[in-house]
Amino acid sequence: MSPDMKRRAFLTTGAGVAGAALLPRPFAVAAAASGKKGVMLMNRIGPSASTLYIANADGSDERVLLQNAAFEYHAAFSTDGASVFFTSERTGDGNSCLYRARADGSGVQPLVVNSAMNDWAVPSPDGKKVAFVSTSGDHRTHIWSLDLATKKLTNLTGTAALAGDPASPDGHFRPSWSPDGQWIAFSSDRNTTWRGHGNGTGWEHTQELSVYVIRPDGTGFRQVATRDGYCLGSPKWSPDGSRIVFYEITVEGTWGAHRPEAIGTVESQIVSVDVATGARVEHTSGPHLKVAPQYVGATGIGYLIKGGPDEGLAYVSGTWPSVKRALRSPVWSPDGTSVIYEKLDHTTRALDAPLYSWDSDWDYRFCDVFPVLSKGGRLAITDKQVGTSSIVTMRADGSDQKVVFDSATSGLDPAMVAKGLAGAFRPTWSPDGKWIAFGVGGWFQTRATSGAVLVRVPSDGSSHQVLTDGTVNAGFPSYSQDGKRIVYRVWGEEMGLRVLDLETGATTVLTTESDNLPDWSVDGKLILFTRKTSATNFDVCTIKPDGSGLKTLTSSGANDGHAVWNHDGRILYSSGMYGFREEAALYDDTFQPYGQVFSMKADGSGKKMLTDSQWEDSMPLFLTQDVLCK
Repeated sequence: MSPDMKRRAFLTTGAGVAGAALLPRPFAVAAAASGKKGVMLMNRIGPSASTLYIANADGSDERVLLQNAAFEYHAAFSTDGASVFFTSERTGDGNSCLYRARADGSGVQPLVVNSAMNDWAVPSPDGKKVAFVSTSGDHRTHIWSLDLATKKLTNLTGTAALAGDPASPDGHFRPSWSPDGQWIAFSSDRNTTWRGHGNGTGWEHTQELSVYVIRPDGTGFRQVATRDGYCLGSPKWSPDGSRIVFYEITVEGTWGAHRPEAIGTVESQIVSVDVATGARVEHTSGPHLKVAPQYVGATGIGYLIKGGPDEGLAYVSGTWPSVKRALRSPVWSPDGTSVIYEKLDHTTRALDAPLYSWDSDWDYRFCDVFPVLSKGGRLAITDKQVGTSSIVTMRADGSDQKVVFDSATSGLDPAMVAKGLAGAFRPTWSPDGKWIAFGVGGWFQTRATSGAVLVRVPSDGSSHQVLTDGTVNAGFPSYSQDGKRIVYRVWGEEMGLRVLDLETGATTVLTTESDNLPDWSVDGKLILFTRKTSATNFDVCTIKPDGSGLKTLTSSGANDGHAVWNHDGRILYSSGMYGFREEAALYDDTFQPYGQVFSMKADGSGKKMLTDSQWEDSMPLFLTQDVLCK
C-alpha cells in the first residue's frame, strides 16, 4: 500500500468535517479586570467543588456542616468537640487557606489566609496552637504551627538543621498531635528518590512516605516508622499516646490509588506501631484500598475504603456497621459519635471559570487542554474534558465557535475517546491562520499500541488532509514561523522529533531520543520540547531546527514538561520540582498531582512559579487585554 493510501485508510471518509450534531458549549473569555494586562488560561485537574458533611458514626443524620459552605475539605475537631478546623478555597479556586467554625457550622473565622498552599489545620489538645501544612517560604510542604493567641507562625520542619536533600522529594503531610500535646506526628517523603510508576518505567511519580514526630518547638525530630518499598501515610495517635496508626501501601500502589482504572484493585492495610519500641500490629488484611485511619473510642479504629463497590466508612473493631458512601478524609469526633468528611464533585469546570491568580497583573481562568492562539487572535483547543477530544476554534472572546474536527466521526474507538485516551490532540495554527494541524489517534497509556497520524484542516473545517502514513504514532505538531514545515514527535519503534516539509513531503529526523511536545519559536530559531532524561525524569530542552545547539533548561530531578513559548519570548511549563502537595494515594483521577505552572527565560534562567495550588495545573496560555478586546 502506498503512503498516500495508508494515510487515507487511517481515517474514515469525511472525518475531517465537523459533525453537525456536535456543538461546542458556550465559552466566552471575558476581558480582564481594569488595570490587568490580560488573562492566563490554564487547565486544572482536580475536583471542581468539595463540601463538608457531618453525620453520626453509623452514617445516619448526614447534613452539610457549614452554614455558608464554599469549597471546603480536610476537617479536624477540637479536643472538646466544640470547634471544627478546615481548609477552604473561598478566597479563590485553587487557593487553600485555613479556617475554623463552631461545631454547628456557624461563626466561620479565618486562621491562615495568604497566597501559599495551606492545609490540614489540626488544633493542639489544649486549644492554644494549630499545626498545619504550608508551602510558605520555599514552596515545599512543611509542618507549621500557629499560636492562636499571638498569631505567631513557626516553620517546624523547614529549618536548616532539618533540610533534606534538595534534589529529592522533601514534603511533609497530615500532622497529628499526641494526646499530651508534646509531639506532632506526620508523614514525609524526605530524602527518598524520584521514582516513576510502572516500577520505575512510567512518567508519573510514585511516593514513599515514612512516619516522623517532632516537638511543637521544633526539637526532637525523629523517624518512628518506615518500611522499604512502602508508603506509610496519615498518622494518628492512640488515645493513650502509646501508638500511632497509619495506612500502609506499596510505593507502586500510590499510582493506582489515584488512577480511576486502578483504584478498585489497589490494596493497603491499616497498621500501628508502638512509639517507644516500633513494634508493629497489622489491624487489617485482604483487599480494599484502606486510608485515613483514626482511633475511635478506646479500642476501635475507623478508616475509609477508597473506591470499589464497598467504598465508605469501615471499622476494625466492628463497633459500628460499615457505611457505604462516596466520601473522602473522614475524621471522627473525640467522643466517637460523629464523623466529618467531604464529598467531591469532579464535574468539569466551566470554560473561562475564574481561578485564583498568583499574579496581580493577570486574571487566571480555566480552559480545556492545549489552548493555542493564532496570529489573528483566534483560539483553538482540544475539547477533551467533555469527552469528545475534538478540535474547537473561536474568537478570543469566545464568540463564533466552530468544531473544525469531530473525533466522533474519525473512526476511533468511541470508548477510548470518552476516556480521553484517543482523539484529536494539540492543535497548532499555521502562521497565516489558514490551517490547523493536530494529531489524531491514541495517546497517553495507549500510545505504544495505538496508531496516530498528523492531520491538517482548513480553518473552517471544511475538509481534511492526512500528513503521515500511520506506521508510527505521530502527533503533537507545531508549525514553523514560515508555515512551510511542521515539527512533531513519533513514538514506537522510532522515537524522537521529526520535521515534515509541507511542500515536498520530505521528513527529516531531528532527534532520536524519547522526546515530546515540540513547540517552534515565533522567530523560528529554536524548537522547544520535553525529553526523558532518565528512567524517572523529564526535562525541558531547546534545539535549533538544523539539529544543533541542544540545551537542557531544567534540572530539578522531578518532572518538567508541557513547555510552550509565551507571547513575550519566555517559556511556560509545568514542574514537580517542589514535590507533592498531599499524600499521593489520597488524590483522585489525576496523573501528576504535584505539577505547578512555571515560567523561565529562553536560556533557562529566571524561573518563576505561577501557581501554588494543591492540584495539577498545566497548559497555560496568556491572552493580552488587547487581544480580548478586539
